[in-house]
Amino acid sequence: MLLHSPLDVVEALRGDRLARPAIDRTSAGGLRAMLEDGIYEIIGSERPSTPVVVRASSLRQTSRTTDLASSPQGRLRGVLVSQVLRLLSVGTAIEDFFDDAVCAWRCEVGSPGPIDLLDQLDDDERARLATDVTAHCVTLTRALGVVPSRWMPRSSVRAVQSLAGGDVVLRDVVDLMIGTANDDVASIALFDVTTAPLGDGAERTMRYHALVQALRTSTLPLRTSVFSTATGELWLRDVDHELLARSVDEVLTCVHDQRSHR
Repeated sequence: MLLHSPLDVVEALRGDRLARPAIDRTSAGGLRAMLEDGIYEIIGSERPSTPVVVRASSLRQTSRTTDLASSPQGRLRGVLVSQVLRLLSVGTAIEDFFDDAVCAWRCEVGSPGPIDLLDQLDDDERARLATDVTAHCVTLTRALGVVPSRWMPRSSVRAVQSLAGGDVVLRDVVDLMIGTANDDVASIALFDVTTAPLGDGAERTMRYHALVQALRTSTLPLRTSVFSTATGELWLRDVDHELLARSVDEVLTCVHDQRSHR
């Protein structure tokens, strides 16, 4: 199911509780077994000197929009928009999108590092970035809606899953997660934000988030989504075994490609 330009992203993510399927606590084990078997076929008994690491970004590499978003300005924009999402998810009142995002980022990193790139901008570059960030954040704010605290919103949720005895590591960060795995019906919804237009890479990322979440909690999430602040589009998919099996194939392809280039 795909939705475009939703009036309220949060409502679309949660949907009608009465229509949600019973929580699936059995399929994750089969998915892990599929990954383990597929990795063995690729790697065999010869252990790599360093682990093969798969990230969501590993599955987005074919899109030209990824190249654009990976420019220094694009990376800064993405980080700052993500900071605004974190503030919105906990109900923080935002007075200035750019300044509040920069402040939140400085508090998060705590020490020099990636934020140095921001400090190296001249006044004109900083002003252009602020205008750009504000435009993207306006689109996000209008679409997101209010995130109720009872839905337990968590931002920048990190996950690491080791496979094949640590020879393959899946790493992931979900921008926003709502719901719980301790319910009798599926309720976890995954929400990713990109400042680029949506494409094939976004579909693969949606599936990857759902797969890693299923492996992490041994339960299948309700749905997974990605929102573009460039276009105002939301792509949303209900999570089922077919979607997750497709992500398994994509992860195995990524592992194969990385092994081939070593």
